[in-house]
Amino acid sequence: MQTFDLIVIGAGSGLNVSSAAAEKGMKVAVVEKGPMGGTCLNRGCIPSKIIIHSADVAEIIRNSKKFGINSRISSINFKKIISRASSIVDKDAREIENGINEDKNITLFKAESKFIAERTLKAGNEIIKGHKVIIAAGTRPSIPDVEGLEDVDYITSDEALRLRKMPKSMTILGGGYIAAELAHFYGALGTKISIVQRNRLLIPNEDEEISKKFTEIFGKKYNVITGYTAESVAKKKNKFVLTVKNSKSDKKIISDQLLVAAGRIPNTDILDVKKGNVEIDEKGFVKTNEYLETTAKSTWALGDIAGKFLFKHSANLEAEYVYYNAIENKRIKVDYAAMPHAIFSSPQVAGVGTKEQDLKEKKINYAKGTYQYIHSGMGIALQDNEGFVKILADRKTRKILGCHILGTDASTLIHEVIVAMKANLKVDAISDAVHVHPALSEVVQRAVNGIEW
Repeated sequence: MQTFDLIVIGAGSGLNVSSAAAEKGMKVAVVEKGPMGGTCLNRGCIPSKIIIHSADVAEIIRNSKKFGINSRISSINFKKIISRASSIVDKDAREIENGINEDKNITLFKAESKFIAERTLKAGNEIIKGHKVIIAAGTRPSIPDVEGLEDVDYITSDEALRLRKMPKSMTILGGGYIAAELAHFYGALGTKISIVQRNRLLIPNEDEEISKKFTEIFGKKYNVITGYTAESVAKKKNKFVLTVKNSKSDKKIISDQLLVAAGRIPNTDILDVKKGNVEIDEKGFVKTNEYLETTAKSTWALGDIAGKFLFKHSANLEAEYVYYNAIENKRIKVDYAAMPHAIFSSPQVAGVGTKEQDLKEKKINYAKGTYQYIHSGMGIALQDNEGFVKILADRKTRKILGCHILGTDASTLIHEVIVAMKANLKVDAISDAVHVHPALSEVVQRAVNGIEW
């Protein structure tokens, strides 16, 4: 059995801790079966955004006529789009692995691992023990219990990012952010898209006003079937036949490809964390306290497997606190204030803070301001007729409670509000700041100016 000062399970944001610990001279083990870089680099945010940019370009070309430019797409080199993304992330993953192997203080165990006792793992054929352990092993696609699903060659987001041939038609099972982004990618390139969502709205975890508008927009582009549950699936003559049902009727959806995008589940079962005295919640995520400590001695968890926020930027934030708490032996509570998120679909969606329906449920006295993109100079230039900003503030303190944006560059526009919220500023900080005219960011300021106190 080999003993280490620190074992880090997972080579995503956990590497932020392992590399820093190694720099301090600690003897570190990194355990990761797959390519280095974690979900974000290999199967998530990086490759998806690379391919989605191609979809954005295709959409611009298709809409060019309304800007006085007659153009068309003569062909789609789908293989090149996918290969470009894959080659970039594969190169980065190899470079990360090379860096780990060159570090004399880090030993890489490139194997699946399981806990066999507290702070003790079997990694491949090796038994390793750590004085301290960081669990950062992420999540994987959740596969729903649908009759016949295990008998057909469906794909998840993992395979969708590396598919070698563009399908003529695709059914997407699920209506969250992964479904939204991949529907945009394939749909913009020309695949006929059907989306089956058991909820009445797509992206239901967003502010309800955003979800409603988004569902309306997607309903004009794609065959969106909400309020239906998948009952069974079969493969007939190389076609997927999905049967969906609600309380009133059932439907059959036929397509060339079936993408399952029904959320993600933590890898705690694969790790058998219970044998490491690590407790999990009812959804399988590792239970952690405000310091990201688990129920096991000298064991911390961060990232998706801890289930606080399933974002790369939140995992990086948690890695910073785990470093202080586990390596520097401090006890600092994680500050999740103003944690933002974005969906890189078309339209884009971004949000930070509390949703309006939650404010209503909690009976918080709030004020609201909204502003439509199309009423601004840049909104007119872009012809974004659907985009809007919604900002929520406390009536008494004038502090920002939340902001939700749907439309062009929402993922960028949200940052002005993030900074103001993180600094605990009043909405006046945004309204008083001089904004470049006619930059798109004016829509945020005007939403603030429109708050009905």
